[in-house]
Amino acid sequence: MARKDLDFAQILKQANTAYQRGDLNEAERCCAAILKIKHGHFEALQLAGIIAGRRGRYPQAERLIADAIKINGRSALAHTDRGTALLRLGRIQDALESYDRALAIKPDHVDALYNRGNALLALRRFADAVSAYDQALAHQPRAVAALVNRGNALRELGRHADALASYDQALAIQPGHVNALNNRGNVLAELKRPQDALADYDKALSLRSNDAKALANRGNVLKELQRYGEALNSYNQSLTIDPKDPETLCNRGVALMDARQYERAAADFQASLRIDPERPYLLGQLTHCLRHCCDWKASAEVAERLVRAVRSGKRADFPFSFLSISDSAVDQRICAETYVRDKFPESSPSARRHPAHDRLRLVYMSSDFRDHPIAYLTAGLFENHDRGRFETIAIALGPDDPGEMRARLKRGFDRFIEVGDKSDAEVVQLIREIEADILIDLNGHTEGARTAILAARPAPVQVSYIGLAGTMGAPFIDYVIADPILAGAGDEQDYAEKVVRLPEAYLVTDNKLEIASATLDRADAGLPATGFVFCSFNNAYKITPEIFAVWMRLLAKVEGSVLWLLAGNDAGVRNLKREAEAAGIDPSRLVFAPRARLADHLARHRLADLFLDTLPYNAHTTACDALWTGLPVVTCKGTAFAGRVATSVVHAIGLPELAADTLAEYEALALRLATVPEALAAIRSKLERNRTTHPLFDTARSTRHLESAYAAMWERHARGEAPSGFDVPPLPSTAPAEASA
Repeated sequence: MARKDLDFAQILKQANTAYQRGDLNEAERCCAAILKIKHGHFEALQLAGIIAGRRGRYPQAERLIADAIKINGRSALAHTDRGTALLRLGRIQDALESYDRALAIKPDHVDALYNRGNALLALRRFADAVSAYDQALAHQPRAVAALVNRGNALRELGRHADALASYDQALAIQPGHVNALNNRGNVLAELKRPQDALADYDKALSLRSNDAKALANRGNVLKELQRYGEALNSYNQSLTIDPKDPETLCNRGVALMDARQYERAAADFQASLRIDPERPYLLGQLTHCLRHCCDWKASAEVAERLVRAVRSGKRADFPFSFLSISDSAVDQRICAETYVRDKFPESSPSARRHPAHDRLRLVYMSSDFRDHPIAYLTAGLFENHDRGRFETIAIALGPDDPGEMRARLKRGFDRFIEVGDKSDAEVVQLIREIEADILIDLNGHTEGARTAILAARPAPVQVSYIGLAGTMGAPFIDYVIADPILAGAGDEQDYAEKVVRLPEAYLVTDNKLEIASATLDRADAGLPATGFVFCSFNNAYKITPEIFAVWMRLLAKVEGSVLWLLAGNDAGVRNLKREAEAAGIDPSRLVFAPRARLADHLARHRLADLFLDTLPYNAHTTACDALWTGLPVVTCKGTAFAGRVATSVVHAIGLPELAADTLAEYEALALRLATVPEALAAIRSKLERNRTTHPLFDTARSTRHLESAYAAMWERHARGEAPSGFDVPPLPSTAPAEASA
């Protein structure tokens, strides 16, 4: 052997010794000494690449190890090390190919098997990742990192029990493994065991108090528990450690939105977007937040990008918030279908059949069986169901609410089942055991929804009703309830579901809704003693610059008039006043009403003269509230479901003349009613007569129409036929509704 080779061997030994004791500088110096003389020295190139990787210089690491492989392509270790560098560079597919080359040389190479699992996990090939980890663990069963990452892959597959078992194995070997505790907490949170999740996060933080991920995850659970102050504190601590984590910034933004701190939330979303411009749904979250703030200049800039992103199939927005951004039913369907493909890709094609029941078994599922607009609309429906033909069961997804509405709802069902503390899989099994005939989802893609339950197909017929004003975009929803105004002939292509049209009104209402009896005067509400009162009690995100411009022109033309709005948040109030001033209107002519108990809120409607609707997202429950109190609603028919609901509502109360086809007609109609007292008086008189004689507030009649729809759906299923759209025929006559209490 040549003297120089002996010197290389000695220097390489020194390099490896230095590397093992953590002296990267000495190890790197030794490798450089060899490579200065012999550029193609395999071991020196490989070790130099490993050292570069340890220093975070991944492009250099990949280049050095690739050069080593050119010299010796049969080294499984070299292919594995190159794969690790490629993985760090985000070249996931190339990394996978490197691991495959390593395993072709040495099939039992544990590091290659483990890292192959990591690459597959990054590629979202979760089942393949589990298989790779299992192979690694077969050779090295106490490999904690493999057990933890295997748990992560199992969690993504929805195999929560198996994921917990994998984390528990890791913790049995290494009880203080922070990542295992952190990820175990994530699974427990998804299993609706928030207190257990908090215990895991707290244990992880007791071992590593500056673990940014554990702090962020702790914030997520506290947010779900609506403990917003504590959640924000956890997020703040996490961001002090890692101020540029886009996920934590985004989640803190969501917590701030939930706490109605929209301006601060928007700042977090903007910061997250600067770091990660392609983060799924972030653009939509920012746009929706800016709309809450009525920051129309900023929201217009991002909304244009948002619509383009949705049309291109990107995961840009959530279906609910997109309803107020776009008036295109086509775009809304694209948005919903993109969301469903992303979140619920593996749906069951059909539910298991079960024997027929004496009564058709209707299961209503919602997170809003509480003091919530959905409950206000539907309480009378549940009470009016024909118990001789239908058995009604509630699946209450949200936490128990001790309020009066919850108590009323519990009385209104045959069975009321609380499942807020159960996992999706447990609820699916429960619905199957119940043998639901028809599962009616009242959430859609709104807050509190648990769409994964529907994706598992626990019932043979599944229906979307009232929660989402549009398509859910889901193959596992058979029908959507609408009416001829919301989804007319030819509109069927805008829905992934089959469209069932009720004959008079899509919305069911409650004709027992209490209006407070206390007598109010204008001073009580902060309104001027005289002058015309326009009002719009929609949420601020529904107000667009176009509709606000109409309102400002009305104020300009109707001397002494004011516009009465809800005080949603400080930023929204401030920006609306600024916009009014820019339009030449004294900001004091905008009056903001604080939130109030529903009965009191309904009572104060009587101080207003005319309700002005929004577009492209109408008043829904809010329009019904106004009409129930005797307040006329002027609306404009939009081009999609969410923008047609108020038109449907005024038709159902026999006042089609209150629905305009264009914004110009809407403005002219509102101006006429505000300036011609006789015209407004005639409308008010007609509304008062129609409240108790027309379909909108005839709860029993609306219930019968829905029951006809359910029966037809079930009959079709019982015949073995696929779902198909149809129109429900109207009852022969309209029975008078109950009088208001």
